[in-house]
Amino acid sequence: MYILGINAAFHDSAAALVKDGKIIAAAEEERFTHIKHGKRPVPFSTWELPFHAIDYCLKTAGITLKDVDRVAYSFDPEGVNEGSVYEDDLLSNSEVLVASDIYNGWDTIFLNYIRKAPEQLRDGYPHHLQKRFADAGNITEKWEFVNHHIAHAASAFFPSPYDNAAVMTLDGRGEKATTGYFLGNGNSLKQLATVDMPHSLGMLYEKITTYLGFLHSSDEYKVMALASYGQPVYLEDFRSVIHVQDNGQYTIDEFDPEQWWGPSRTKEDPFDQLHHDIAHSLQKALEETVLKLATWLHHETQSENLCMAGGVALNCVMNAVIRDKGPFKNIWVQPAAGDAGTALGAAQWLDVQLNANHADARYTAQMDHVYWGPEYTDEEIEKFMIWAKTPYKKLTDVAKETAAILAENKVIAWYQGRMEFGPRSLGSRSILASPIHPDMQARLNDIKDREDFRPVAPVVLEEDAADWFENATVSPFMLFVYPVKDDKADRIPAVRHTDGTARVQTINAQQHPHYYELIKEFKALTGVPVLVNTSFNTRGEPIVCSPRDAIECFWTSPFDALIINSFILQK
Repeated sequence: MYILGINAAFHDSAAALVKDGKIIAAAEEERFTHIKHGKRPVPFSTWELPFHAIDYCLKTAGITLKDVDRVAYSFDPEGVNEGSVYEDDLLSNSEVLVASDIYNGWDTIFLNYIRKAPEQLRDGYPHHLQKRFADAGNITEKWEFVNHHIAHAASAFFPSPYDNAAVMTLDGRGEKATTGYFLGNGNSLKQLATVDMPHSLGMLYEKITTYLGFLHSSDEYKVMALASYGQPVYLEDFRSVIHVQDNGQYTIDEFDPEQWWGPSRTKEDPFDQLHHDIAHSLQKALEETVLKLATWLHHETQSENLCMAGGVALNCVMNAVIRDKGPFKNIWVQPAAGDAGTALGAAQWLDVQLNANHADARYTAQMDHVYWGPEYTDEEIEKFMIWAKTPYKKLTDVAKETAAILAENKVIAWYQGRMEFGPRSLGSRSILASPIHPDMQARLNDIKDREDFRPVAPVVLEEDAADWFENATVSPFMLFVYPVKDDKADRIPAVRHTDGTARVQTINAQQHPHYYELIKEFKALTGVPVLVNTSFNTRGEPIVCSPRDAIECFWTSPFDALIINSFILQK
């Protein structure tokens, strides 16, 4: 049974295809359209389904839309009261409300677009994708709306390594919920409680993201990075409005940041200590609050395992605090924890409900890597390079020859295998460099036109991780920070953030053989089993997907080389 999962309600539009408990394909729409996050989270964009991502999923399976047995959409419009989404006061800083005095029916538009999504999927596809969408039949009969936080929770538990786990979901909002608590056991997932709007840790973080001059629902990770440069000067301000109860509930009082700290920063304003301290105080308040929520959930479930999803779960500093100070023995975070992951979660939820109700054994396969996106053969890549009249050379030993280039302190773009699902580049579409020279972080931020406070992250051989990072364990998805060991700090200064930590990715030979072999060869040359790994894109652009994307990005950016499958392009 093929089940297609779709996320399109807010942002990070995506599609995923599962069959009989196994993931077939998953991808974000942005990778095909070059529109970051697929679209903005506004009510009049909800009709925009991820047609290109769906087309990719169908192509991977060798089927058409007609062959799909069920479609799962990760938002249930029947769970929403009109006037509670885009008319909410907490969203008053959103671009969607600029015309609210003229017309206040945004919720009607939003919900009607979602209710009409089956017809839009059947009839609204782009003409050039006609091959896999035409004559799809009655989509409505196959359609299932899945609660947003249930989709998040399903994406966290069903592909996790645990048969029993507490599950916590944290994001801006779904239909009503902003936080969800669940207990997963075998093939069942039971909802325990929710925290509902208007109280939302995700919306709080978005609010301060906007105040600090960043783009909300997009740049929250920049606030997390900025926080390392500050002090908890304003922590008491946040504590005064966040009230955590002893039953997993919390409330957040409405407040105006400008009344507390003065005018908000605009995009081009410089950062000063005020901004650093606000970001730091917000981050600490988030960590404190979620730690209390996790403690309550542990008490309720008595499970030693915790699974997490929702956009807030992409906060790797917070995740490390829960790991180090929380009551759970083990933590697994869905690598596509944001809304893109709900496409997978909705599909897996429906798959389990239809096919695993009476199964004794665990139905869904464990998700031990994220390589579910498009890939291209040497033949396809070479054909394109010949057509584009791009000079290239074929390598005889990709790992060894690439490692030699990296050892010369050059920066390479690395394009190998199936693309990553989720927001992190994890060795298929990456920019790689040596961590040995302290100026590499600044060089990479310049190459990518990023803010200079942004850190770059390391990838390390799984078997060497504990020798280079304090208490490092298996961490394949770059979702936790670890302190760099004191005796290694001078050897990998480029990946050591100002607070002494690094957002670590571990890699083994089974997850990505080419990536693993490259780092192993770099270790043989330098004695360092670590590389800098950042996403293969430039500012404002999604991660590259196709060979055309990769080659265009390479020739318009100051990389030294592009390693694309077996080929090398050099400047």
